[in-house]
Amino acid sequence: TRQKKDAKRTALMQAAVRVFAEKGYHAATIRDIVSAAGVAVGTFYFYIPDKETLFVYLYEETAEFLLQAIKQAVNSRATLPKQIQAAVQAYVNIGVYEPAVVSLLLVGGVGALPALVTRRSEFREGMINIWQGPLDVALDKAQISPQNTRRTAEALAGAFDENILQLLEQPDAQNEATAAVTDMSGYALRAVGD
Repeated sequence: TRQKKDAKRTALMQAAVRVFAEKGYHAATIRDIVSAAGVAVGTFYFYIPDKETLFVYLYEETAEFLLQAIKQAVNSRATLPKQIQAAVQAYVNIGVYEPAVVSLLLVGGVGALPALVTRRSEFREGMINIWQGPLDVALDKAQISPQNTRRTAEALAGAFDENILQLLEQPDAQNEATAAVTDMSGYALRAVGD
């Protein structure tokens, strides 16, 4: 039935994200993915032509998911401090509750495939734009010190990525999440001179 096929495909995709995040693109095998998904190798090839196609698809999907979540958080608030806090909270939540997504994007995609070079650049640009938008508005309203908002957004994007990766290394990341949001938001506001 259609429901069973959808369930198998979903299980396959979820397992692939976890396997790629854990092992990296090159070490992960199709057998690892189907084993984690609890499906046959033939099921993999029914849905997906090869490992590279799957990885690129998952990278694109997880990038879009993360960018949308952070963008919605920013757009749900009216002031720069609230926008930064909401966006950082969204990023930390995804990191803590969906660590494979963050690992796939920040670690798994680095140098994995030539086909990902452009997509990774697009993802990085998307993250920078999310942080730059509210900075531009705040700068136009003279709410922050004069600065190159592009460079500030680049610095924030890189710092936040590193903070998230370090948070995920903690044995109890979930309990550290609140402090991480407070620290990251405070850092961002000090950095922009708010």
